[in-house]
Amino acid sequence: MKNIRTQVAIQSVLIVGLLIYIGWQEFAASPNSVKLAEVGDGEPSVTTAPRNLDGTPEVIVAPAGYKAFTVPIPQQINFVGETIPMQEPDLRERLDREIHVNANWHSNTILMIKRAQRWLPTIERILEENGVPADFKYLPIIESGLVEYARSPANAVGFWQLLKGTAKDFGLEVNKEVDERYDPIKSTEAACKYLKKAHSKFGNWVNVAASYNIGMRGFERRLEEQKINSYFDMLLNDETARYFFRLVSMKMILENPQAYGFYIDSKEGYYQPEFEVVTVTETIDDLVEFAHTHGVSYKILKRYNPWLRKPKLTVKRNTYQILISQDPAEQYNSTAQVSG
Repeated sequence: MKNIRTQVAIQSVLIVGLLIYIGWQEFAASPNSVKLAEVGDGEPSVTTAPRNLDGTPEVIVAPAGYKAFTVPIPQQINFVGETIPMQEPDLRERLDREIHVNANWHSNTILMIKRAQRWLPTIERILEENGVPADFKYLPIIESGLVEYARSPANAVGFWQLLKGTAKDFGLEVNKEVDERYDPIKSTEAACKYLKKAHSKFGNWVNVAASYNIGMRGFERRLEEQKINSYFDMLLNDETARYFFRLVSMKMILENPQAYGFYIDSKEGYYQPEFEVVTVTETIDDLVEFAHTHGVSYKILKRYNPWLRKPKLTVKRNTYQILISQDPAEQYNSTAQVSG
């Protein structure tokens, strides 16, 4: 009886061992299980995968067609006509970081390119009219992503992320019913005043750009504390240290998107419709009714006039200009609305 049990046990061990061996051979033959895929132009080629500590294969599979590229960092960059050498390792690494973040953050950068088509021509025109270099049109991209309703944790709002006090200092109206920080045109004009004042204080546009992040007083204080006169020589917090290079990286990508792998037809970009400009000199008690009277919904009225903060507009001293979209697709027809 004991011999029979021994024979059965030996046979069981042999069968289990054989099954393990057969299973291992099938497992080893699977290119998706124990092979490391190396990306090529077509099907992935394979090499033997590394082993885990217990000797079993480490499963690493890269999808066919997956590729990741590094982006060459230029020896020098240009900003508002100033040539900036990039030989210093610290500067190269800071630019390297921002270029790779924005070149590989595809969804965000695609949206920036699409929104830029709508807004950058207008912003550039205002900058030119105010004597501010065109390269600053990329600053609201890194500030707000060209989102009119953008608001920071510090309650800086709009394209240019202006604080309430700063906005009032540079001529914008900010109250419960009207907040012109949300007006892309007027906020750009206010930003121009800030940038020109900063240039008169710091003397070069790189320092001006950096001061926009940390404030003129904060930037000036750090120059004095560290006994320097250049942003590039300044020890800063991480956000401000990255700020100028984030600006330059977006400039580089938007000026030549295909060089960074972005192929976006102009027809896919966002556009600005034609507007009827309505000058308002008297109080409007109901902006919903006002919108309908001018052939648009309240939603469309607010879309192009985000500075209107309440469903009414009280006129005391100022007059206001309200934009009414003339795009047929945005015209309001109450009889065509779908009822619930």
